[in-house]
Amino acid sequence: MRASFLMLALVALAGCRQNAPVAEPAAPPRTVLDAPAVTYASEKQAFTVSEQVVGLDHPWSVAFLPDGGMLVTERAGRLRRIAADGSVSEPVAGLPKIFVDGQAGLLDVALSPGYANDNLVYLAFAEPTFRGNKAGTAVVRGKLQDNALVDAAVVYRQEPKLSHGTHVGARLVFDDQGHLFVTHGDNRVGAATAQELDKLSGKIVRIRPDGTVPADNPFVAKAGARGEIWSYGHRNVQGAALHPVTRQLWATEHGPMGGDELNLPKAGLNYGWPVVTHGVDYSGRPVPGSQGNAAPGMEPPHHVWMKSPGLSGMAFYTGDALPGWKGNLFLGALASKALIRLELDGDRVVHEERLLVDRNQRIRDVRQGPDGALYVLVDAPAPDGKLLRIAHAPAAVSEPAPAAPAAGAP
Repeated sequence: MRASFLMLALVALAGCRQNAPVAEPAAPPRTVLDAPAVTYASEKQAFTVSEQVVGLDHPWSVAFLPDGGMLVTERAGRLRRIAADGSVSEPVAGLPKIFVDGQAGLLDVALSPGYANDNLVYLAFAEPTFRGNKAGTAVVRGKLQDNALVDAAVVYRQEPKLSHGTHVGARLVFDDQGHLFVTHGDNRVGAATAQELDKLSGKIVRIRPDGTVPADNPFVAKAGARGEIWSYGHRNVQGAALHPVTRQLWATEHGPMGGDELNLPKAGLNYGWPVVTHGVDYSGRPVPGSQGNAAPGMEPPHHVWMKSPGLSGMAFYTGDALPGWKGNLFLGALASKALIRLELDGDRVVHEERLLVDRNQRIRDVRQGPDGALYVLVDAPAPDGKLLRIAHAPAAVSEPAPAAPAAGAP
């Protein structure tokens, strides 16, 4: 019995080691000093693009620090601190064990709403099972001190863990009450777990910062349901942000082959996957279990793309530095390798433009910086992962970007 237990423990340890952060790239990331800016045209705004940091390894998310620096996650399990002077740190110490495989790894980063006083940083990541062969979405928080995450503790974890490295989400968004939304994927398992309220895969959850469940969550009193759940029936939510005026949560999710969605997830509502979808399976056949693109009791997408752009990070632009884009919504696109600009009339999408298509780069995240510029992460292995800065171009446009047709219909 003792020998069997020892063998089991060794197997589990070996599995976890396989999913440990990968080795550092041969050349660490570096800031580009005096980066040349290339000028482009868009329908509403001339703009420049300059490379700020190069050599990142599948960068996933960026968050801005009050001291003028920023944090950048790399999917391979590293958190980088970029100082206000541009210096790029060694990987931040103190992170938990991370499942790194396929789409899984270290994902989103968000600062506590009270960061100025508490120095707390929240990270979404894929957490391995004891055996290390599956993963689930989890959130760790800790105090950022110098180049370490101190007193780090997991405040939320998905159970059961079902992912083998696909469809783990995950974005983090704080609402105005200080609650934390955590987005998930359906883990791409055979059963329709996104419809099952006793599981957390395929859900958007809402928790307090310490991981406890708010009393007004929609399924708190429902027998057999997880109280953390805010909305369900999601396939893989990789973009999320609060609307700057209405303060409503907006989210994007990947469809299968076609059918990427923009939604406004509301408490207790079912967004359909996999019963309702505008896409088809990768085989070209209908998605197993699908009843078409509508079904009673399931919400239609707020906006849908019939050809999948592969939607990821999102940001509402509220600044004055890029006046032609004020009030627009920006989405990163992985499959179509573009930055998507959406014009809105209230909550309605009325126009789409695709930017940066000539660069042929997968856009993983987009954020508005404190300086009013847009910051974009290019998802690629080192040395090609990059942080780009998009700023106003007051001079004449010297290098217009080729136009790209918009895809999809509301």
